[in-house]
Amino acid sequence: MKFRAEIVVEEVLPTIRVLLATELRERGLTQQAVAAKLGLSQSAVSKYAQGQVETRDTVAQDERVQALVSELATGLATGDMRPVHALVEIEALLRRLSGPGDIVADLHEAAVPELQDLSYDFSEPGPDQAAIERERARSSVRRGLRVLSQTPGVATLVPHVGSNLVECLPGAASREDVIGIPGRIRDVGGRVDVPADPDFGVSEYVGGVLISAREAGSSARAGLNLAYSDATLAALEDAGHQSVELDIGAADLESAVTTAIDAHPEATVLYHQGAVGIEPIVYLLGPAADGLARTVRRVATELTES
Repeated sequence: MKFRAEIVVEEVLPTIRVLLATELRERGLTQQAVAAKLGLSQSAVSKYAQGQVETRDTVAQDERVQALVSELATGLATGDMRPVHALVEIEALLRRLSGPGDIVADLHEAAVPELQDLSYDFSEPGPDQAAIERERARSSVRRGLRVLSQTPGVATLVPHVGSNLVECLPGAASREDVIGIPGRIRDVGGRVDVPADPDFGVSEYVGGVLISAREAGSSARAGLNLAYSDATLAALEDAGHQSVELDIGAADLESAVTTAIDAHPEATVLYHQGAVGIEPIVYLLGPAADGLARTVRRVATELTES
C-alpha cells in the first residue's frame, strides 16, 4: 500500500525543489539565502545544486512546473513574493497534477497498479483559493512598489497627501479586500518612500475609489493616485487611457466616482482639480498594481525628458 502523499514527497517535491533551488542560485542568491527562502538546510540545498537528489523527468519537463518554478524564483529572488506565497502556489500545482491521467496520478498508478481499475480523483479539494489570491495581490503590489521606487521622477508625481498603490481580491466587496500601503507613499527628498509592507484594509481613500468604481461597473482590480497636472493627465490620455472628471463639488468622492463610472464604465483615469482644502488628484485604474506602476514609470520618464 502506497499513498498519494508518499508519491508527492518522494518523487515530485524533490524535483520541484531541485528546479527552484537551481533557479535561485542562477539568479545570484547564496546557498544560505536559498535555504532561508525555501525553508531548507544548507546541506540540502548543496545536495540539490550538486545533483545528488534524484529527479523525475516527467515532472521536471512539465510546462506547468517549469512556468511556476520560473515565476516563483523571480518573485522570491526580488523579494516581491513571500515564501508562504510560493508554498500555496506549489500546493495548488500539486493538486492540479493529481487529477486523473496527470503526472502524480500516473506515478501513483505505476506504484499501485490496482488503482487503474478504480474511478477516483485526488485533485480536490485544493488549497484555499482566497489565500492564493491574497498572496498574488500582495506580490503584485510589491512588484509595483519596486518599479515606483526605482524610477527617477516618480516622486514628483506623489501628491502632498501621499499616494497609495492598491489591488483588490476578485469579488472584492469592501476596503478589507484591498491591499495597500499603511501610511501611504511619500516624496521624501525627491525619492519615493514606502513606510511599511503592503497590508489589507489600510487604504481608505484609494481603496474606497477602487471599490466604488467596481461597484459601478469598472473591471479594475488596482488603483493608484497621483498629483494632478495638465501634463500628467495629457500623458495618460496619450497612452490610451480614457479619462473623466469627477464632480467632487456636488458629492463626496466615492459618490462622484460612482456617477463617473456609471456614465463612462471604460474610464481608467478619474481626476478632479481640487476645491477649498482639497488637493487636485488623478486616480489611475487598471487590472493589476504592477501594471499601473509600469504606466507611471512611462509617464514619469516622458515628463522628465520633456
